[in-house]
Amino acid sequence: MLAELAELYILFFRIGAVTFGGGYAMLPILRRELVQGREWLDEEDVMDLYALSQGLPGIIAVNVSVFVGCRRRGTGGAAAAALGIVSPCVIIISAIVFLLAGFQDNPYVRRALSGISVCVAALILDAVIGMWKKGVKDGLGVLLCLGAMGLSLFTDISPILLVAACALLGITAARVRRGQGQEQEDEK
Repeated sequence: MLAELAELYILFFRIGAVTFGGGYAMLPILRRELVQGREWLDEEDVMDLYALSQGLPGIIAVNVSVFVGCRRRGTGGAAAAALGIVSPCVIIISAIVFLLAGFQDNPYVRRALSGISVCVAALILDAVIGMWKKGVKDGLGVLLCLGAMGLSLFTDISPILLVAACALLGITAARVRRGQGQEQEDEK
């Protein structure tokens, strides 16, 4: 059991150490580590946990790590994974605060951060494409995606409300489809 908790901590420590840009940037890494590497989850599980994590308060990366850790080893697994994901941030921020006075105007540091920003944009784009492929399965999905994107870009509607509204619309559409399928079965 202790070895599994250590494995969760180390895995999420590694993910936290290379995930610049927050939860969106971690999605390709999660897929590689949890689906392809360890086969702990399938693609749909990752997308479900990620979507649920987006709809909850708090940091997406921490929420996802807690869900994965809990699924693997219960409460202890959730704690180990959460500590793993936040540990690199605590270490890096502590080091930056300690060293910041000497480096904040350094042109190499600025260029390095600019390069990291480009990499983060690429990781986020990869996550968007992956989420599109797995999440948008029909015309309704396209409409919900484009509608949510438009509302997000051009209004001040809370992302939480958008996620909740899309979830309700998805549930309603599934029930309507199920009801239509049942009616067609009854007619036969």
